[in-house]
This record gives sequence, C-alpha cells and structure tokens, in this order.
Amino acid sequence: MVIHVLIADDSEIVRRGLSDIVEAGDDLHVVAQAWDGRSAVDAARQFSPDVALLDIRMPGMDGLAATREIRALPRPPRVLILTTFSSDEYVDEAVRAGASGFLLKDTPPEELLRAVRQVAEGMATLDPAVTGRVLEVLAGQSAQLTAAEKQVLESLADRDLQVLRLIARGLSNADIGAALHISEGTVKGQVSRLLAKVGADNRVQAARLAYRAGLER
Repeated sequence: MVIHVLIADDSEIVRRGLSDIVEAGDDLHVVAQAWDGRSAVDAARQFSPDVALLDIRMPGMDGLAATREIRALPRPPRVLILTTFSSDEYVDEAVRAGASGFLLKDTPPEELLRAVRQVAEGMATLDPAVTGRVLEVLAGQSAQLTAAEKQVLESLADRDLQVLRLIARGLSNADIGAALHISEGTVKGQVSRLLAKVGADNRVQAARLAYRAGLER
C-alpha cells in the first residue's frame, strides 16, 4: 500500500528536500505541496493524503491552526508536525490540535520515513529530543477532568486501564506486550480499541488524558 503524503512549508528549498526524502521510500508518494497553512488545508481537502507533514511557523495560517482544520475534515489525514522549535508550548499545542507526531527538522531521513509510516498506521511518534518535554508538560497539567471524561474512564475494563497506564509511560506496543505477557499484535488491537473508547486520535492524546487523571503513577 502506498502512503500518500502532503508537505507544507513556506520554504521551497525545504519542501523540495522533504519531497526528495519522502519519495525515496518505495511505499511513499508526495501527492501535494503547500506553502502555508491555508494552502495545506485546501490541498488536504482536494488530495485526501494519508499523512500531512506540516511546518509550525508559516505565514498567515500557521501549522497548528492548519492542523485543527485538517483534522476536522470529513476524511482527515494524520498530521506530523516538523519544526525547528521544541518548546513545551508548541508540543502541547500540537497535541491538542490533533497532531499524531512531532519531529525536529534535523531528524535524519530514515527516522523521518519511519515516523511517516508509523503515523500512517495510526501510531504517534515524537522526536527523542522532545519526548521528555512532552511527559513533563503532561505531568504538570491539571488533573481536573470533565464529567464525560470521568464517565469514560470509569467505564474502562481493568485491561484497558493497564494499557492506558503503560501508554502514559511511553511504552511501545512491543514493550506493552512484554509487560502484559501478550503478543504485539494483540496489543495493537487493544490500543486501537482503547483510543476509540476514550476519544483519542493517537497515543499522545491518550497519554495526556491518563496524566490528567493521575493514571501514570
């Protein structure tokens, strides 16, 4: 299966470089390029990519605003944020906007391709340079939950809660499987069902909920 990718960056040189990297993957294909947030939203609507690779700082509508609009489309692609900035504010805003991943622009090409594939499969990915920051941000957020969130968490089975706690600790599917003595394939199915139950688009959003509920402890 070919993964269709949209690239949005205000620098033509960066767009061309990213396009060359993505096209180097036999299973990846760039279907459109955009130069700002508004053109990225329009391209996502027109070409229905599987993954949108967006810069944060673009003229007019930035990558975060574009992410919110793209994720609200009838057939929304997964969004992978690519930027030179790694501040806590950007990371948290990207997660809340619905992004599935956050990478720095100095990410090696092979890691970028791996991230695109992971995001296309519904997994979340974070650059190692920002993972610690994300967990710190999540840990520092208020534990106050809405009534609806409390009801959802109370309805979860014990195994769901176990998986949610392990996601909040940053464990991969393989690590979760080892911890629970089940196969990686079984974990993948359980994680997908859990995300649907809690209304999360990806693992980072699920971890955010778990931290707010104090489940990571």
